[in-house]
Amino acid sequence: MRDTRESRLLLVLLIAIAFALITVDIRGGEDSPVDGARRAAATVFGPVEDGMAGAVDPIGNAIGAVRDSGDRHDRIAQLERENAALKAKLGSDDRNRSRVKQLDDLLKKAGAGQYGIKGAEVIGIGAAQGFSWTVTIDAGANDGIKRDMTVLNGDGLVGRVTTVGPSTATVLLANDPDFTVGTRMEKTDELGFASGQGDRPLRVQMLNGKAKVKKGDRLVTFGSQADKPFVPGVPVGEVVRIDPSRGDLTRNVYVRPYAGFTRLDVVGVVVEAPRKDPRDTVLPPRPKKPKPAPTVTVTATPSGQAPADGADGTEQNEQ
Repeated sequence: MRDTRESRLLLVLLIAIAFALITVDIRGGEDSPVDGARRAAATVFGPVEDGMAGAVDPIGNAIGAVRDSGDRHDRIAQLERENAALKAKLGSDDRNRSRVKQLDDLLKKAGAGQYGIKGAEVIGIGAAQGFSWTVTIDAGANDGIKRDMTVLNGDGLVGRVTTVGPSTATVLLANDPDFTVGTRMEKTDELGFASGQGDRPLRVQMLNGKAKVKKGDRLVTFGSQADKPFVPGVPVGEVVRIDPSRGDLTRNVYVRPYAGFTRLDVVGVVVEAPRKDPRDTVLPPRPKKPKPAPTVTVTATPSGQAPADGADGTEQNEQ
């Protein structure tokens, strides 16, 4: 249709009629005179709408699926987070169980030696370069910690306190080359001085060059004057190697320390020394050696060569 004056008038007339019908439909409500026409239109155009809806539904379903997929992704992500949290909790529980055992072993050591201890946790480790072996603990002056106090754990001697802050302290570990502690040999009471060698066994210089020492012998701390820096009786380690005796005044032996310096966690600072030297009582009981099974020797005599009556030297009674 060309844009002429007549076409514009026709368009205006159709719009006016449409508005008039809308007005009449609204005012008529359910009795609207155009209701029949609406039903007729629905009858004619309904199948077309259904077809269009059928064509559009897959698209709508796809959009819904994408939306649901996002929801599922969110749920999966949430489940993954919950699983990760659960695993972390389980790991934390395992760690807590390990720490509880460490604390229990520490308390047993303290009880055996009658040491008054302040429990602490290792919160930092010094650089191992240059043989500087130190750790930082979360206890300090506010907790009664002072310089030159003995530090131990459930295994044995850890080190001594060197620097104290308000809430933390630095511990020089027993394997540091600048560390030296007096030792006493179990049973024989032979004395010596143990020095750190980094990640190698402690070197113990025995004061008696002729001291009888063998592998597996155990040492404890000898103790210091006024119990600083070392209290007596703390387990140090076991002998693993012995230098040959050359008739010198001293003799070196090498000791594997009980404490694992690379896996320290829960430690105790001795804030009160024992009233008397516990000597060897803090050492763990030695494992009992299994008793050898008794052996029985059985001599079997072949039946074909059984001795005749009286051949075994015994007299037979005559009938």
